[in-house]
Amino acid sequence: MPGEFEDSGSGAFSAAKFYSMRRPFRLLAALFAALLFAFPAWSQNVQLTGQVSTNTSGENLTGVSVRVKGSNIGTNTDSSGRFQISVPSLPVTLVISSVGYETEEVRVASASSPVTIFLSNSNVIGQEVVVSASRTPQRILEAPVTIERVSAATIRNAPVSNYYDVVTNLKGVDAVVSSLTFRTPTTRGFSGSGNLRFNQIMDGMDNQAPGLNFSVGSVIGLTELDVESMELLPGATSALYGPGGMNGTLLINSKNPFRYTGLSYQVKTGIMHLGDKERDPSPYYNFSLRWAQKVSEKFAYKISGEYITANDWLARDYRNYRRLGTTGEIVPGTRETDPNYDGVNVYGDEVPDQVPTFANVLRSIGGQVPFLRDYLMTMAGQQPTDMKISRTGYTENQVIDPTTKNFKLSGSLNYKLTKDIEAVLAGYWGTGNTVYTGSQRYSLKDLKVGQYKLELNAKNWYLRGYTTQEN
Repeated sequence: MPGEFEDSGSGAFSAAKFYSMRRPFRLLAALFAALLFAFPAWSQNVQLTGQVSTNTSGENLTGVSVRVKGSNIGTNTDSSGRFQISVPSLPVTLVISSVGYETEEVRVASASSPVTIFLSNSNVIGQEVVVSASRTPQRILEAPVTIERVSAATIRNAPVSNYYDVVTNLKGVDAVVSSLTFRTPTTRGFSGSGNLRFNQIMDGMDNQAPGLNFSVGSVIGLTELDVESMELLPGATSALYGPGGMNGTLLINSKNPFRYTGLSYQVKTGIMHLGDKERDPSPYYNFSLRWAQKVSEKFAYKISGEYITANDWLARDYRNYRRLGTTGEIVPGTRETDPNYDGVNVYGDEVPDQVPTFANVLRSIGGQVPFLRDYLMTMAGQQPTDMKISRTGYTENQVIDPTTKNFKLSGSLNYKLTKDIEAVLAGYWGTGNTVYTGSQRYSLKDLKVGQYKLELNAKNWYLRGYTTQEN
């Protein structure tokens, strides 16, 4: 080997070259040795698996806390009630707890088989934890204001097409349903699309489209599988959430990837417009997926998506409407009988107070087009004096596409700086089309809204910065 290097140059050069080639091998050898020493350290961790169910019906429980007693090691059960936890050694005592169930302690001495745990129902009132009343976690019984809370289990078991529908069934809530993907809840005062006095806070961010100046409901934001809970404050909440909370506030909280891990997917389907004489029955599809992984005790991440497609309903109230500014009233008459006809859901047929006759219209055109003046004036003199004209307008199905498509994508990176401080980098993006009702019906096509945040969370404080981007 030294002789080969000597053939290519001097002895000094060959020695340096030989040393430079050996150096990478030394680094590889050192790395390989480090890995060999690391494997025994890794092998010391023991992987425990198990399942948590109720002792009455045997139903698998989701989101149950599984902790190692006397340490900060823990996890939560997935959507199938299963859990996996890494412990330094055996035996250990696992503490299993969940709202509405008795806390259990189980001693585990072997990892050869999964741990099966059954929880008993608990009748203790006020165990649920809320954050909306004071912006810090506290038991619902200790909250100084009335709070309606919806859990992930309630959403999962509710026979609704969208989790926003669950809110409309709460006490004291009214909702305006403008379209399949646009709902506006309210708890005080008058209802209307785009309620400016009702806050919708999603993971600490105001779910409001800047260009529209009101919340866009479930068009953007969290996917259904990623919703941990919803908290509704039906009273005035301006002191905590600003002037937009005059009529109430709705908080939508997402699932933490440290607690809710694993793969979840959901498919909803149904049939719409049954018995509708003007529209044929059409299918409804909702596909959602969520993946979360706890990489270590310090780092976890999640990503989720949801896609909805269906044929939305169309407004088709063709009664005659007399407009008085932004208000009005229903009056008798049709297009055939009333030249002032203005259909409620007919657009572009608005007419002035004095409907012009056909003869006057011809004379007006003749005044603007000199070379046709004589011809139009002659025609005007031949027309009946009582023949009036007005615009026919367009029905809703002629100006919008009723095919609803809504896609949402969200994700987060969670890192625990210390035992009690967690850093979160998250993004939520949604696109789709929807219709909302104001003084008229408004179609939002290819709406795109994204919200992105960076925050630090501790037990008694948080620091958050976020931005909302809209096309």
